[in-house]
Amino acid sequence: MPIKAHKTAERLRKARFYAILDAAYLVPAQFAPMCRAVIEGGADIVQLRAKNADKATIRGLLESILPQFEGNEIPLIVNDHLDIALDYPRCGLHIGQEDMPVTRARAELGPERILGLSTHSVEQAAQALELAGFLSYFCTGPVFPTRTKPDYIPVGLELVGKVRAMNKDCLPLFCIGGINRQNVGSVCKAGAERIVVVSDVLHCNEPAVAVRELKAALS
Repeated sequence: MPIKAHKTAERLRKARFYAILDAAYLVPAQFAPMCRAVIEGGADIVQLRAKNADKATIRGLLESILPQFEGNEIPLIVNDHLDIALDYPRCGLHIGQEDMPVTRARAELGPERILGLSTHSVEQAAQALELAGFLSYFCTGPVFPTRTKPDYIPVGLELVGKVRAMNKDCLPLFCIGGINRQNVGSVCKAGAERIVVVSDVLHCNEPAVAVRELKAALS
């Protein structure tokens, strides 16, 4: 069941900044105010990620931030959990290389919802592009070392350029991993047009300002 072209696809093509609300950095009470802040700062997409939490906790976190998406069309993405995403019509899904096949995820989600995939090499990026009819976007990284995924080997700036050249804007491509306000310029020079930032926003005293500054670096 390939994805259908619709206004969400156009929104993703225009997107530049992808925020992740990560339970590795936030306690439950921080999710709603942080979500409000990143939206205020101009986040184009928001993902909920809680790798080690049980499903009841994830549902609670998701419901705590859902009111922030009333009256706007900002995509809200659930990391990993297809069943949770399916229970909330507002939500899309992001999966990794070790999760279910992209084609199965798309079949379960239907043609309208957003589906994203993580890639960590030229080969995985090429596979993602072969699945462009099923994916809404893909990510490549980690560009730099990151505490979020310390076991992942950084792919470096060179891969950013290679994947960008392969992509030819076939799918919206987001670069992720260790990106912050100090190094975002080098990521842009390597060819990035869209970024995902986690710790530099979530650990900032003024997350809305951080989002604005990171987006400004992309223009």
